[in-house]
Amino acid sequence: MDLPQIDTSSVKGRRILVRADLNVPMNEDGTVSDDTRIRRFADGMKPLLAAGARLVILTHFGRPEPGAEAGPHSVEPLIPALAQALGRPVRFCPHLIGEEPVARSRGLTDGTVMLCENLRLHAGETANDLAFAAQVAKLGDIYMNDAFSCAHRAHASTEALAHLLPAVAGPLMIEEIAALSAALECPKRPAVAVVGGAKVSSKIAVLKNLVQKVDHIIIGGGMANTFLFADGAPMGRSLHEADQIDTVREIHALAKKAGCTLHLPEDVVAAYDFAAGAAHDITPADACPENAMILDAGPRALKRFQSVLTSCKTILWNGPLGAFELSPFDLATRHLAQTAADLTRQGLAVSVAGGGDTVAALNMAGVSGDFTYVSSAGGAFLEWLEGKTLPGIAALQGAAEAA
Repeated sequence: MDLPQIDTSSVKGRRILVRADLNVPMNEDGTVSDDTRIRRFADGMKPLLAAGARLVILTHFGRPEPGAEAGPHSVEPLIPALAQALGRPVRFCPHLIGEEPVARSRGLTDGTVMLCENLRLHAGETANDLAFAAQVAKLGDIYMNDAFSCAHRAHASTEALAHLLPAVAGPLMIEEIAALSAALECPKRPAVAVVGGAKVSSKIAVLKNLVQKVDHIIIGGGMANTFLFADGAPMGRSLHEADQIDTVREIHALAKKAGCTLHLPEDVVAAYDFAAGAAHDITPADACPENAMILDAGPRALKRFQSVLTSCKTILWNGPLGAFELSPFDLATRHLAQTAADLTRQGLAVSVAGGGDTVAALNMAGVSGDFTYVSSAGGAFLEWLEGKTLPGIAALQGAAEAA
């Protein structure tokens, strides 16, 4: 994808108004508990600051009611972690619109940084209000969107701003799109997608798009239960969607037409309680006991899934294979993730993963650092898998065409 990028040699003395996603988890004492997003963002900003850019950072944080006092939704507690990641002090501006933030932005010197208060304290942000965006635009000379994870939202800071200032994609945005495009738009063949999670209904569009893009799809989690149910397998007390049989049949038909092979578990781990360490049996996928629930793929299924991964050169992963948060129902997810990581380390496959539960599962397995790329985006990653045009990306493309 051809997106406008910034020329580092031309940023000296310029105010770069950058949309970041610094919506990170916090400890009870108000400190950042996981600074991964902050560090990844900072890595892309350091060269700009070294070249003399003046950085004005915009981000959302939590889900405050528009017009509310900042209080627990203030971004000010992010400053220590952000300053450490950038390796330089970060000023804080408690306001986003008005004369004060404009004056503060103009008072920045080369290589300095200012973090503005939470975007979502203003109703104009989520409403994509052009007047609000015009006020925010006064804080910068160049607009940079470096928040792929927010690109699926048509908000003032992701869409409207791109039409008011010279607009570019940030380094993290470029990196993310390059990784996803390599895995989905032009993958090395054969390519496999691992798609898990609770419900088929939440990933219908994902599956319909993926069968056109990859050679194999491994289906796990509650989604696999629904596919098995559509084939006549008893579900006992397992999570499944009885009203999605027609959808499953449609996906089967689309996959057959596209030459994509769907892989379902041939055996499963059926437990008698939804709890860690619950009593369980390994049964054929079509023999779940009436008083049990399927919580993971079984060992035969895992072995076959591993064989599929080993035969492929591109691995795209979204969603766990079972109730990975409960031991021992994390085994299929853990071992298949380790297989993907091993193949990546050996240079035999490109692996790209994304989605909240997916990142948590890979962290649980201790392999997130071994994948080629792990996206921290949730909704944007899913909409990309669905083949949708993301408003934040479209705005940058439109700005490039208008330039």
